[in-house]
Amino acid sequence: MLGFLYILICLGIGFVICEMCFPKLSVFGRTTYDGRSAEIPSLFVCFPAWSIFGTIPMTWLTYLLGYLFQNKRHPLFYADAILMPVAIGVIAAFFLWKRKKRFQTLRELFSELGMGEIVFLLIVTLFYIFLFFWTFFCRDTKYYVGWSVASDFAPHIGMIRSFALGNNFPTSYSHFAGSDIKYHFLFQFFVGNLNYLGMRLDWAFNVPSIWFMVCTYMLLYFYAVKLTGKKAIGTLTTVLFSFRSSFAFLDFLSSLPKGTNFVEYFEENPGFIGTTEHEDWGLWNLNVYCNQRHLAIGLCVLLFLIIYFTQFLFGQAKRVKAEAERKMLLFLTDHPDEELLPGERAEYMVRESILHKEGWISPNWTKAAACGILLGLCSFFNGACVIACLCILFVMAWASDRRLEFALTAAIAVILSYLSTRFFIDGSAVHPTFYFGFLAKNRTISGVIKYIITLCGLLPFVILAALFFLNRVGKFLTFAFTAPIILAFTVSMTIDIAVNHKYVMIGLMLLCIPASLMINKIWQQRGAYAKIITVMLVFAMTVTGVFDYGTVLIKNDEKIGNAMNMDEDSDVCRWVMDNASSKDIFLTDWYSLNEFVLGGAMLYYGWPYYAWSAGYDTYGREALVHKMYEASTPDELDALVKECGIRYIVVDRQNRESNEYTVNEENIIATYKLVFNDGSTRIFDASKRITANEGGESEK
Repeated sequence: MLGFLYILICLGIGFVICEMCFPKLSVFGRTTYDGRSAEIPSLFVCFPAWSIFGTIPMTWLTYLLGYLFQNKRHPLFYADAILMPVAIGVIAAFFLWKRKKRFQTLRELFSELGMGEIVFLLIVTLFYIFLFFWTFFCRDTKYYVGWSVASDFAPHIGMIRSFALGNNFPTSYSHFAGSDIKYHFLFQFFVGNLNYLGMRLDWAFNVPSIWFMVCTYMLLYFYAVKLTGKKAIGTLTTVLFSFRSSFAFLDFLSSLPKGTNFVEYFEENPGFIGTTEHEDWGLWNLNVYCNQRHLAIGLCVLLFLIIYFTQFLFGQAKRVKAEAERKMLLFLTDHPDEELLPGERAEYMVRESILHKEGWISPNWTKAAACGILLGLCSFFNGACVIACLCILFVMAWASDRRLEFALTAAIAVILSYLSTRFFIDGSAVHPTFYFGFLAKNRTISGVIKYIITLCGLLPFVILAALFFLNRVGKFLTFAFTAPIILAFTVSMTIDIAVNHKYVMIGLMLLCIPASLMINKIWQQRGAYAKIITVMLVFAMTVTGVFDYGTVLIKNDEKIGNAMNMDEDSDVCRWVMDNASSKDIFLTDWYSLNEFVLGGAMLYYGWPYYAWSAGYDTYGREALVHKMYEASTPDELDALVKECGIRYIVVDRQNRESNEYTVNEENIIATYKLVFNDGSTRIFDASKRITANEGGESEK
């Protein structure tokens, strides 16, 4: 109950902030960007805005208060006990002040919803309730995690439980304990707080994930309709976003042996399709949103800022056009026999755009500051969305009014990102290096073009066709949407180039808007052929994504054994929860996701890919793990354990059968007190050194 109350408080705080900083947001959907009348429900932008402007600051405040009480067994108790009543008081005071106006605003927002929008929200919500609870759910005391999401869920659940059950302040990475936190973890902290407040783990993880995915769809729909004035384009944009365009399905069909039963083959070989590198990971479909649950809140922040700043792009286009036409008219009146050369026309455009004061001066610093603070605070929710947003806004600013508003937003975001990085990380969060080609096998221009066509199918061709029908603003905006994709193909932000796929997905999400506009134009042509072509085109652009959706369901179907389970009532999990805190580091084998992780154990060396891709020195720790398990004398082992800050040493079947090292179990037994033994798994307390005459198996 308290977890749901916390969510409502976040929405209330978000409402307060939005009413203070964006008082006209409730009427933002009444017109399109070019001034045409529109009937877009403003709730589609207001509700996501309340969500992000409430959740992100509340999460940060909760974390910082917990940090102040880091020496307590449960810092979140003090953080929530202080913050929640204060937040409720702020919300109540705000509603009492001009309460008629507040309630009228809410009534108007909900009354704007038509049946079409209600059905849209219902479908999207049910779609993601099913998908997210299909991949992660609880039955009795067991948590079931689907195979396609288990890898990402390992560090996610580890981080969540380190806060819900422990006191991970200052914060350390759950799969590389004892170091700093290079991973954007604050969404996991938010979930951990909900879990601490009594919300069961699957609900604590799934409910916010569904919430922010629905908000993402609301914002994407709103943006598409506000740009084009057509609700059909908004709906189609979300469909293309959900089910990716690719030639992968055709490649899959062509690779099947003759006479193969398609359904039987698919059920027996439920793998993600595609011929480009790492497509077998499910790198480009809905599986990404199932396993990277923190991505949706970042997408909401990115979309909201783009929705807000796009109005200045249209504003400058309208102003420059009017001024240029007026001045050119004066010129032609004075020189009736002369024509303006292209260079002279361009000069007028530059003067009115780059050199005109309205292109720079911002009349509203409050909104710019609010946007900058929101974007900066988002850096440890999802850093990729922050970088992608800055790239898009940078391009948009060149052809927009109020460039100082863009600059202030970016400056605040960068400063806050830098400060939070310095607070959490020893060093830099990213290490950008030039790397052309992304995951293309042939890293040349022609190789990249071939890769994009193979990966995206018909989408690039539809976008190119749309450019012939877009005005200059539309063309420029389409170019701005490609900024994250250009970044992904030219710069490696981390040691693992594959993580750049999020930048590509963000760009493709936005490019679905001009693609939908083009498809809608074909549909509007007279004759049955246009309708047939449109249906065939939409089918061709979504069939791979629909097939991927079926793959996600099969790869995570617990009924046919495609899910792992962890028992919260197991002896191991209960022992960890009852005896260890987040200050205690466990020496284990390469654990990914098991009862130790579910119990909140902080692993000295978890599955190395997670830590390696985040920038940790996994090779150095691997060598130390081998030395500790293979130590030949108690003194040698004890010296290494103290150097590494180990509290508990785990010996089980997994490391007894390891091919990487040989466990000297007798030496561990002779060195430390045994505190847990279920016949297979033994846990030794490295803080309790035993003497030679005590024996190693002194406690069961």
